[in-house]
Order: sequence, then structure tokens, then C-alpha cells
Amino acid sequence: MNISRRRGAIAFSITLGVLLVGGLVAFNIAWIILHGRSIALLVLGIILFALLTAGVVLNTVFLVREIRRNERQDSFLNAVTHELKTPISSIRLYLDTLQRRNIPEEQKQQFYAIMHADSDRLLATVEQVLKAGELGQRQRQQNRAIIELAPLVQDCIAVTLARHHLAPDCIVLAPVPGAVRLRVHGIAEDLRTAILNLLDNAVKYSPPGLTSLNIRCTLAITDYRFVSLAITDRGLGIPEPELKRIFKRFYRIPGRYAVKIKGTGLGLFLVRAIARQHGGSITATSPGSHHGATFTLTLPLAT
Repeated sequence: MNISRRRGAIAFSITLGVLLVGGLVAFNIAWIILHGRSIALLVLGIILFALLTAGVVLNTVFLVREIRRNERQDSFLNAVTHELKTPISSIRLYLDTLQRRNIPEEQKQQFYAIMHADSDRLLATVEQVLKAGELGQRQRQQNRAIIELAPLVQDCIAVTLARHHLAPDCIVLAPVPGAVRLRVHGIAEDLRTAILNLLDNAVKYSPPGLTSLNIRCTLAITDYRFVSLAITDRGLGIPEPELKRIFKRFYRIPGRYAVKIKGTGLGLFLVRAIARQHGGSITATSPGSHHGATFTLTLPLAT
């Protein structure tokens, strides 16, 4: 119902804008016919027509953008609610089971492991929301240091493998040619957040099953001044029109992607914000749907 209402509001705004512009065109034509002999009135009419038309068009554009922004925020709230409610419900269920029943020790340990994983998921969601607010409010300059990227990426890979219960060969980091030490100047906590978000995205959008999961990470020097981390998966891929939109706050690819893949719509926004605050960039490329995608995080080399 909310989606149909928003679409109706967008259609109404566009229709009203078109009608107003049409009315202004008719008014301007009538003005020209009536005052065509007076150059001053003719010029005044044309200027007023241009200003009024521009105002109507801009108002319509801003209104449509605001409606879509509200839609993304509502989707974000629904996603966050789901991401918070699901692990909480799971933990409560296992706690109730442990309280009411006499369960063997082995099964208890399994319940503890599941609850621990759910609490990690819950904590990750809360931290992601807090990090988005923190990065959106101010530029982070404190605690910057020289960071070796290869060990940081390896550590993030290990965390991702453990978090998703994957085999070690599901995510691999290609050896750096010539054993070059790739260093950047930045905040280790933020860079760790960015890399973990990229790896989590690659896992979530990869085909199910350990045999088909193949994520490759590559570190390389570009233009002699930057180091790039490319993370390539063989998953669902990204349609061409969505390659730039996916980095917006709260944005999620519409259609079957948003239905099947759970998330808050903040992960890639965080990656872009962190990359920019470190003087770098993030780009996405994909041959198309179901052909995988490559995300490339580029950062300045530390001098």
C-alpha cells in the first residue's frame, strides 16, 4: 500500500508539473500575441515565463526526489527492524528452551554457539548504523597511522570466513608481486569496516553453497601513487544503471535483489564515505546480472 501511494504521489507531482508548464506556455503565447508590438512587455513576459517555468520544474524535481528519499528511509527502517528483531527473537527462543527443558550438554554448546553468532550479527548491525551517523556528521582525522594493507585484508578475510562459516579457499588474497609492502595513512578501524563491508557484500550476493563461492582479492599499485584493493565475486552481478546508485545512503537495488538479500542499505555508503575521507575512491564494475561484480577500493600510498 505504501509503495502504491508513493507511486501515486510521484505521478501526481509529475502530472501537476506538466499541467502547470503547459498553462505557462499557453499564458506566454497569449502574452506574445497581445503585447507583441511592445518590445519591453514582450521581453518582460519572456523573462517571467522562463522564471516561472524553471521554478515549477525545480519544485517538481525536488518533490519527486524527496518522495524517493523518504521511500529509501522507510526501506532502511524496515531493514534495520528486521536485522535487529531476527537475532533477538532467535536468542530469546534458545534462552527459553534452555530454561524450560533439560538439554544435553552437547546440545547446550550448540545453542550457545548459535546465540553467540546472533549476538555478533546484532552488534554488527548496531555498529553499522552508529558508524554511518558518525561518518555523516564530521570528518575523522584522529588516530591516523601508517597501515599495512595486506595483513589488514588477511585479517578481514579470516573474520568473514568465520562469520559466514566458509571454507578457507572460498575467499583468497592473491600474492602481492615482488613482496611489495603496500602502506596507507589512515584510521585502521575505519578501513577495517570498509573492507569487511565489501567482503560481506561479496558473500551475500554470491551463489549459495561452498563449492560455487569464489571470491578473489587483489592488491596492486596504480599510477605509482595509489594502492587498489579489488574484490571480485561470481555472484548475482549488478545491472548497468545501478552501478553508481548503490553507493547512496539507504539505497538498495530494487526488485528480486532487495527481497532475497537482507541488509540495511548502509554498507556501500560507509565504504564510499571512508574511502573519500582517506583521499581515495570506490568503484564498481559488473558484466551484468548473474555475471559477478568487482569492487575496487583505491587509496593513496603513504609517503
